[in-house]
Amino acid sequence: MIRLPVLLMTAGTLLLGACSKAEPPVSFAGDVQPVLNARCGACHLPGQPGQEASGLNLESYDALMKGTKFGPVVIPGDALSSALTMLIEGRADPSIRMPHGGTALPAEEQKLIHDWVAQGAQNN
Repeated sequence: MIRLPVLLMTAGTLLLGACSKAEPPVSFAGDVQPVLNARCGACHLPGQPGQEASGLNLESYDALMKGTKFGPVVIPGDALSSALTMLIEGRADPSIRMPHGGTALPAEEQKLIHDWVAQGAQNN
C-alpha cells in the first residue's frame, strides 16, 4: 500500500520535471524584433516592396499583429498554423518562402520565432 505523502511527493517531482523542460520565454522586443529587423526589414517596412505588395509592416509589434491585406500572419499560441512561421520555415509553397529570394533564416532564428508564436506571441 502506497502512503499518500509518498504519492504526493512522487507526483510533485514529476510535475516539476515536466515544468523544467518547457522552452524559456521568448521576448518580442529582445529576441524576435531584432531578427525581424535584420532579416525582414529591408522589404517589410513602410515604403519597401514587401510591405507595398502584401501590406505586412514589421516595424512594431502592433504592425505585425495587424497582418497583411490578406489577413493575420500570427495566430498567438498556434505556430503550426501561423503564416509567419509557415513562410519562414518553408512549410508553404517554395515560391513564397521568406525572405523572398534570399537566404533562409538560420534554424535557431526560425525556432525563436516559432517558440514566440507558440508561447502566445506576447508583446513583451
